[in-house]
Amino acid sequence: MTQLQPLMQLQQTAEPLLKVQEMQFWLDKAVAWGQADRPDTQKDTCLHLRRLRDFLQQLLTHINNMSSTTETMKRLPFLGQFLGRLCWNPYVSADAISRRLMFQCLWGLYSEHPGNAVERKANQWIQKVLCQLATEEEDTAAQALMKHTGVPSKEYHLKVLRKRVALLQQNIGKSCRSLGDINQRCSCDSILATSEACAPLVTCPEAAPLIGAMLQQPVTCVRATLSEHFLEALSSAYASQCLSLEEQTVVSLWHHNLSSLEEAVLSLLECLPNRTSTPQRLEQNVAQSLLPKASAQHISIFLVVNDIFRSILKQTEGTQSVKYLIQSFTSCFLRELAQLKHQTSVPTKAFFPQSPQSLLVPLLTLPSEMPQEAWRHHLNWLSGSLQRLTEEEEEGDGDSSSSTRGHRKVFEAWFLLVQCAHWVQVAVQLLVTLGPDDCGPLLWLLTFYHHPTNRGHHRELQLVQARDVLDCLHSLFLVLAPPLPADRLQALVARLSPQPQQPSLSPSLILNLLVNFAVFFQRPLSASPDILQAVVDGSGLVEEAACVLSSLELRLNEASCLSSDANRVHLRIKALQNTLTHMHAASSPAENQAHAL
Repeated sequence: MTQLQPLMQLQQTAEPLLKVQEMQFWLDKAVAWGQADRPDTQKDTCLHLRRLRDFLQQLLTHINNMSSTTETMKRLPFLGQFLGRLCWNPYVSADAISRRLMFQCLWGLYSEHPGNAVERKANQWIQKVLCQLATEEEDTAAQALMKHTGVPSKEYHLKVLRKRVALLQQNIGKSCRSLGDINQRCSCDSILATSEACAPLVTCPEAAPLIGAMLQQPVTCVRATLSEHFLEALSSAYASQCLSLEEQTVVSLWHHNLSSLEEAVLSLLECLPNRTSTPQRLEQNVAQSLLPKASAQHISIFLVVNDIFRSILKQTEGTQSVKYLIQSFTSCFLRELAQLKHQTSVPTKAFFPQSPQSLLVPLLTLPSEMPQEAWRHHLNWLSGSLQRLTEEEEEGDGDSSSSTRGHRKVFEAWFLLVQCAHWVQVAVQLLVTLGPDDCGPLLWLLTFYHHPTNRGHHRELQLVQARDVLDCLHSLFLVLAPPLPADRLQALVARLSPQPQQPSLSPSLILNLLVNFAVFFQRPLSASPDILQAVVDGSGLVEEAACVLSSLELRLNEASCLSSDANRVHLRIKALQNTLTHMHAASSPAENQAHAL
């Protein structure tokens, strides 16, 4: 350690970006890693890779702030030793991010017009290191640097790495031998060590065959386990898009590492509808992910994903954006499952073990799979079945065990309804055209969808409120000429601004009814945009209404819920979307000014 003492003599005030102790720590690490090639050294390298990247980024900033290579070497005399040791360490240089940062550091040290012997010697050393560090001819950073230095492209390190991967791959892929002979060693013993050695290489493209082979290796005995460090490194690299894996390899990773599957599901939450996204974009993101396809192929993955959605739905208390996510995933999943219908023997009900089995097939059946004339009867049956479940829950409130079971059954029924919300969409569509005396079951179904936990007088109160909203919308859309009745408009605006501590309808329920009336009510189009604009503008829910309209359009296209006058419906949707777009554009300058203040 005495040879490194000059480094400690640096004045910390001369180096505001780097701490002397930190530089000493990483130089000690680089020396230690280069002096031994043991499993514990490999493990230590893997554990420190993320912190090393951060330090290399700080080092790069420091180099770029210096006026010359000479000044840099005066400030950090052991910088060359540090970078050189890292470049010759295959566990560090195989990491794509670390390799790129080292390239950039070398680029910062290279003098295009060397002014003294120090800079000329540094250039020669950089040329030598580049021969080792360059791993791919496509690497733009390496090519740019080689163009200026005149170093020929070499694949020495690439060949060494490929040879190392090939040797590691020989340790796997063999079936577990019979252990009849006590002196015979099981071939699975080497899998753990191999995965440990592969942990620092997970971002290296050349290691992809080895990674895939290990993940897809059949588990024939308890010894065929993979290193947790390897799985965590792989999961982290895949989540940060630092490596590309084949579909089957990703699925195998999810089987081995539950946290990687959870990360994949939670990443979809980042796509939830907001100011810059729509339900269509959310559905596109879900469809482009591997989760629906993997869930259809592997029931164990679906059950885990479903449990995560179930938990999120409870935590968010049925937030509409979370419902959109669950509906999009279930829709994509059911399409993938339909394509595998003749390739799998797993019954559909096995994917939904906690759902009420009597409701499973009726809810999973798509509206397009039965005549439109049967929709109302089907929905009335669903509504009646759900009502009986809630009544059983209320009757069991006196018995704690029965109450718990009842709550769980009602929640699972509601969760299934959220997953199969295409029937809720049909119910809202029919509420627009039915008379007030025929809407009871459908209105109950809609209220239950938006208020599943309300029991007793709250549910009755909300049913009365929902009927009032329905009557108000009927009277508004029956107006054939202006002016629109101001009292009715104000009543809807007030409903969309619920008072705290008072039982009230969900704004999403009212917006769904409002948008569906604007789209499906059998009256000329002229009044619909005016009513929608007046109510939405008064309540300030322009973006929420646009989201409801976008979701309606998506479900109509997917589930074939359109009536015979499809062209008229599409024209209405486009006209209403234009109205909401103009409203949003008109409000944007005021919003921007408020944010600026």
